[in-house]
Amino acid sequence: MPMTTDVLTAQELKKAAPVFGQLSFNDHEQIVFCNDKDTGLKAIIGIHNTVLGPALGGTRMWNYATEWDALNDVLRLSRGMTFKSAITGLNLGGGKAVIIGDAKTQKTPELMKRFGEFVHSLSGKYITAEDVGMETADMDLVKTVTPYVTGISESLGGAGNPSPITAYGVFMGMKAAVKEVFGSDSLEGRSVLVQGIGHVGEVLVDYITKEGGKVFIADINEARLEEVSKKYGATIFAGDDVYSAQVDVYAPCALGATINNDTIEKIQAKVIAGAANNQLADENVHGKRLQERGILYAPDFLINAGGIINVYAELENYGKDEIIRKAENIYDTTLEIFAKAAAENVTTHQAALKIALQRIADRKAQ
Repeated sequence: MPMTTDVLTAQELKKAAPVFGQLSFNDHEQIVFCNDKDTGLKAIIGIHNTVLGPALGGTRMWNYATEWDALNDVLRLSRGMTFKSAITGLNLGGGKAVIIGDAKTQKTPELMKRFGEFVHSLSGKYITAEDVGMETADMDLVKTVTPYVTGISESLGGAGNPSPITAYGVFMGMKAAVKEVFGSDSLEGRSVLVQGIGHVGEVLVDYITKEGGKVFIADINEARLEEVSKKYGATIFAGDDVYSAQVDVYAPCALGATINNDTIEKIQAKVIAGAANNQLADENVHGKRLQERGILYAPDFLINAGGIINVYAELENYGKDEIIRKAENIYDTTLEIFAKAAAENVTTHQAALKIALQRIADRKAQ
């Protein structure tokens, strides 16, 4: 009888090694799976690196299609937080958490407190904050069971909602990118497509509009589109494909990986500068292709660092003036990254990553 050989599919191989075998696993220090039957909590905490300090990163609540998607997201996001803190000069490591579920229908005070207890069990190795699907009030609830949380209400001694500072940092990075490409950092007369008009996206629309930019907005929420359009005079994008839009700047401010094999050849913008995390589906392949096409990419983990700057203030006890100063510094750092990328003939993402990794290596060697 002839021998038969069982051949595992790629998906089966992936399941055979659920964490260490994930493509997004990047020598993470710790992955914590949190489950509580009473509250319905299903969460994953990813701690990527704590060389520079405790891992700080927000909690995202999202109705993931599969638990594999949730794991992949927390791995990618926590890694990004490591580099975000490193390149911004903060003494923090990288971490992130995801809660699987619909934030509008499944989030309860009991669930948030139970999540906070899991955070507390890590004894400060991970500090949480607000992200997609979360509000400042949720962090206030977490604060009732653990001190390892930032982004709490100003009335409780916190720095409040980090979204406005995140948007300001993105705005600074966008201005630097516009200066690099067009010779002036003014957005007056420049066309910008903002994809995703949540907390950060809306504030970014406000900044661009006030500087005289022409803003187009796109979002899956029709009601939000109408609201933001009316409030700021932004134009609702009417085309079939946002990536093919004839604009100067494309600003992805929703979920990540919008720059991928399906979209990258369609992009007409000369600048990509937005708030979304992990905008490049494959940072090496797609970063290089953007470079080849002459599209300037402002590394997301650099220009969206305003949020972590804001919550870091709660740990270091500095005020609003220092928060603004650190966020404004994103402008100069972004220009430095562009210069380094050009001098070394590498992508802007690679240039930023080199600086972040060097800072971690230097600290490790001490």
